[in-house]
Amino acid sequence: MTDPIAPPANLLRHETSPYLLQHADNPVHWRPWGAAALAEARARDQPILLSVGYAACHWCHVMAHESFEDPATAALMNALFVNIKVDREERPDIDHLYMSALHVLGEQGGWPLTMFLAPDGNPFWGGTYFPPEPRWGKPSFRQVLQGIADAWRTQREAIATNVGAIGRSIAAIAAERPGAVPQPAALSNAAATLLRTTDPVQGGMRGAPKFPNPPIFRFLWQDAFRTATTQGHDALRLLLLRMSQGGIYDHLGGGYARYSTDAEWLAPHFEKMLYDNAQILELLALAHAHTPDPLWAARAAETVGWMTRDMAAAPVAGLAAFAASEDADSEGEEGRFYVWTEAEIDALLGPDSPAFKAAYDVTAAGNWEGHTILRRIIPPGTSAEEARLAANRAVLLTARAGRVRPGRDDKVLADWNGLAIAALCRAGAVFGRPDWISRAAEAFDFILAQMQGADGRAQHAWRLGRIAAAGLLDDQAALARAALVLFEATGAPHRLDQARALVAAAETWFADHGTSYFTTASDAADVPFGPAGRPRIAADNATPGANGLMAEVLARLHHLTGEPAWRARAEAVLTAFGGLGDSLAAAPTLLAAADLLEEGAVVVVAGPAGDPRTQALLATALAAPDPAVCVLRAAGPQDVPPAHPAFGKTGPHPAAHLCRAGVCGLPVTEPEILAALLRQRRPA
Repeated sequence: MTDPIAPPANLLRHETSPYLLQHADNPVHWRPWGAAALAEARARDQPILLSVGYAACHWCHVMAHESFEDPATAALMNALFVNIKVDREERPDIDHLYMSALHVLGEQGGWPLTMFLAPDGNPFWGGTYFPPEPRWGKPSFRQVLQGIADAWRTQREAIATNVGAIGRSIAAIAAERPGAVPQPAALSNAAATLLRTTDPVQGGMRGAPKFPNPPIFRFLWQDAFRTATTQGHDALRLLLLRMSQGGIYDHLGGGYARYSTDAEWLAPHFEKMLYDNAQILELLALAHAHTPDPLWAARAAETVGWMTRDMAAAPVAGLAAFAASEDADSEGEEGRFYVWTEAEIDALLGPDSPAFKAAYDVTAAGNWEGHTILRRIIPPGTSAEEARLAANRAVLLTARAGRVRPGRDDKVLADWNGLAIAALCRAGAVFGRPDWISRAAEAFDFILAQMQGADGRAQHAWRLGRIAAAGLLDDQAALARAALVLFEATGAPHRLDQARALVAAAETWFADHGTSYFTTASDAADVPFGPAGRPRIAADNATPGANGLMAEVLARLHHLTGEPAWRARAEAVLTAFGGLGDSLAAAPTLLAAADLLEEGAVVVVAGPAGDPRTQALLATALAAPDPAVCVLRAAGPQDVPPAHPAFGKTGPHPAAHLCRAGVCGLPVTEPEILAALLRQRRPA
């Protein structure tokens, strides 16, 4: 029989995760998450110290340097605990469960996440970052370690009681909240709640730190078309303006940092995440589609430039997807790669320096820890002035390329790539960049070729030719949505087939008897809490909640095919959470899906594919500013599904039919008229 007790060594060197490999040389006897580590804890009858983070996390690096690289601290950890490291990007399901447990304990979440578990994986206490010495009202990490170990020895009964209470709370969090499909009143209530928490001056949500919160602002934008109000549109435009001119944006290389530590979007934690930039790119496209603005166009092009230049993962067979993130730190310092001194600017730009410094807040004292984070503080000037500033930025970018770059987490995550693919398609349509749509298709094809199993499931994480984590609901949902957006953008029928196949995989492995969906698959063997704790997520976080995404996918399938079964399935997901009441404001993607299902439109563009008039109508439809619009190409009557309300209504000449609630309007032949229809309030 195999000895369940692993050797006294760090076992992370065998992993593919860049985050886990960052810790492979720690003197801590780290184990990766899995059945073997849990078996070892049971055999030792020792509690588990679970540490969760990600490669680009600044405070994860800090705690690693202060504690996990310290031999004395490591010796204490090794003597008292079975130590498990988790990459939250590889295992968001595990991260979600234990972050939920931390919230049950009344603690604010964040990373690094530090949880203490019984040998069966059930949590009983936790926190986030702990300093090496007592400070900020926190005990030292060594004090925490000794206190938890003492409690495990002397207070088992109290720990068991705590474990039971947390487990019951986790089960309650995972349960459905059945009710009706969210109605207009629920959508309006949620929008009003969210709008009250927005910052009317700096944009985004009130206070600090400030996060982009794309799911919230996408919902508010969409809801404004439903209600013919301006607040949602104004809130998104203000967010984009402040972020795009602030320090959270990389004015040289493109792309947005994870969040701002202050209330003015000046000082970020400098990590750049694929999922943030994908969602912000989509928001830039929606805003530009409604009201064209050179700032939105510039930031979209620059962000796509960063994605395609710096975030392209290693190609396989001529195809490449996108890497996960770039780190905040380089040479052991946060932001070192990105910040400047006045002397550096003066030396590089010479006589152009005064104008550049005035535009980008460069001073002798700096605006952040004696250095300058570039941010745009004056409005655009003449075309000649802006051209000169662009040339200056190119000079600085070239100089910056000589610095030590932050590390890059080059694993490919299926769900984040799904968000990026959909955003590239939408942005490509809005900004007239078919090459962006082609790049999206390449990434999608890579994922299906390298990460889709024989059972149809998309796996979650891939690196160095290996699948690093099993597929989650988020992967099936985000990729199915991406396939549908590709279908609309290209008209390629196989994209619709791919979307159907991914939905079928979700139904087989993740569905809960025809209602909502679990995050983890039914055959997942390493998820704690048992079946009652299997996560089922409706709320959004930094990324859209997977049940909300699935509801959107099902609603889009209904609008594109006319098949009532898709509508019924979407309604089942929505009703599973319809009883959340005021808590629905935490699930804006789910609410947007409800709106799409009930009031969404499909534009059927008929006519020969090569006819310029057809192409003009198609381009107009694909650039619709309302996210609750789908597009169906119909080169001939045979391309309209028999169940679709437009069946039998299309003719041989180029025309667009706007269909809502099962009824199609009169044919529209002028792109300008179609554009006006797509910009106005939806009919009641």
